[in-house]
Amino acid sequence: MAKPKITIVDDDRDTRELLAAALEDEGFEVTMAANGLRLIASLQLHRPHVILLDVNMSWIDGFELCRAVKKNENFRDIPVVFISGRGDPADKRHGLEVGAADYFVKPLDMDKLVKRIHELVAARASAS
Repeated sequence: MAKPKITIVDDDRDTRELLAAALEDEGFEVTMAANGLRLIASLQLHRPHVILLDVNMSWIDGFELCRAVKKNENFRDIPVVFISGRGDPADKRHGLEVGAADYFVKPLDMDKLVKRIHELVAARASAS
């Protein structure tokens, strides 16, 4: 089976690169985007199985970006998982309200995150 594709959207390069390295070690194929504009461009070329999305970003925040992805019928089926330094329950609730499949708070528990990504990939595979 092909490697599951993950797209990481975070405006902090160190975070993107650390997360990408960890996920590649777990057998994922990873693409990265520094912001929402780059994500939209990359979705056309590299359709991921799951999008990992930071909340606090310049230009457009993660909540708005998730809402935009979920409004697009070509991409709305791609699960979005927030990864954020904002651990407030209201932020988590808002993330789920705009369509995210899950919400993880930094520092990330990689084992839990990887397990959740595998669950989302498997659920999509059985749905298609």
